[in-house]
Amino acid sequence: MRFLREESGQSLLVVAVFMCVVGLGFAAFALDVGSMFRQKRMAQAAADAAAVAAAKEKFVGNSSSYEQAMANAIAKLNGFDTTLSSHAATVTLSTPSTGTFQGAGYVQATVTRSVQTLFLSGLPGGKANMTVSATAIAGGGVSSPTCVCMESSSAADIFMVGGSKLNAQSCGIVDDSNSSVAVYMTGSSKIDASTLATVSTTWNTAGNINNNSSITPTTTIIQGITSSCAPTMPTPPSFTPSSCITDPGNNGSAVTTAFTAGPSTPTGSKCYNGLTIGSNSTIDTLNPGIYIINGGYLHFENNNQTVANYGGNGVFFYLTNGATLQIDQGSNVNLVAGGNTTSSGGTASSVGSSYDGILIYQDTSDSSAMTVAGGSNLFMNGSLYMPSAQMNFSNGATNTIEGGLVGQQLIMSGGAVLNATASAGQTSVVYTNPKLVQ
Repeated sequence: MRFLREESGQSLLVVAVFMCVVGLGFAAFALDVGSMFRQKRMAQAAADAAAVAAAKEKFVGNSSSYEQAMANAIAKLNGFDTTLSSHAATVTLSTPSTGTFQGAGYVQATVTRSVQTLFLSGLPGGKANMTVSATAIAGGGVSSPTCVCMESSSAADIFMVGGSKLNAQSCGIVDDSNSSVAVYMTGSSKIDASTLATVSTTWNTAGNINNNSSITPTTTIIQGITSSCAPTMPTPPSFTPSSCITDPGNNGSAVTTAFTAGPSTPTGSKCYNGLTIGSNSTIDTLNPGIYIINGGYLHFENNNQTVANYGGNGVFFYLTNGATLQIDQGSNVNLVAGGNTTSSGGTASSVGSSYDGILIYQDTSDSSAMTVAGGSNLFMNGSLYMPSAQMNFSNGATNTIEGGLVGQQLIMSGGAVLNATASAGQTSVVYTNPKLVQ
């Protein structure tokens, strides 16, 4: 009975129970805090990725709905699904109006989700709301040299159909059109470039890239550029029209004998009222130098299919008074501008500093369309400056142009393939990739 009435040691029991309760509370609190920190890190990663994804959509000119859809998709990939029936995340996009990074060029993504707790389970629902934000912008200052420049201000400057391909992996394509159809592609056509830049702010891939056509994911699309891509044109060579001679390859009778054309020295010039190369399978020689084509065509015919047209190294053609370039189906053309590398690895003769590096310059007042027809095998090392002309490549032509391409419009059809590289005379587009700033 005395043992039952003994009270000594009861306080120790109370203290032990209290310590257990407090210990369990601290353990639960530690678990909650650890879980919250982990959830916050995950939420921050989701917000960062969502902000960059939305900035990318803004950068290429897509609508706010595209921005939101991409932000939601990227957040879901990072564990924050906005479509769940419970514990769904919320991704909110906004334009920051305060702080260091503010204005229309920035996108702020805010990710919110309720988090189940242990220690706070006594609160209504046992949940705590967690909110994190991130801000992204197109920033970075990357320079892309231009190799294809189309100068029409209101048309579909680049029009590609029938499986045509435009390759400019080491440089960019600039389209000065402000039209919503500045670039149009259909029928499995493809663009692969470093950049594709348009003056237009209303053009986008929706409705303009059709029927299995594509722009490679590595091509950075830039909209709303403010400067023209047009390079400065050289001063035209002087000539006296009365001194221009008749086309030796098409003088009104069948030409069956090969001839040599051009000046006697690489820096000299000679004027023709049209010039036809390769007529009736002749292998004509083009001396190095400056060629002035005063009206008519600079015409490469299709009969010389087994060998490249000889003598095309170190040449500069100036086309004026309605003259234009025509390369027939099946022709085999090899032309190299003054000072450039030939197909065999040598260096072509200089034609003078004003024209070295330029292969064809069609007068700015001459709007006659250039045509490269199907099946031709074209190698040109030099720029083609035809700023007022439409440039047509068609029907399976495989064309390598080691230099800039300048025109009003580029029309490609029927499986035509164009491989272009940058020219020193061209401008560069300075653009910025979407990146996280805060």
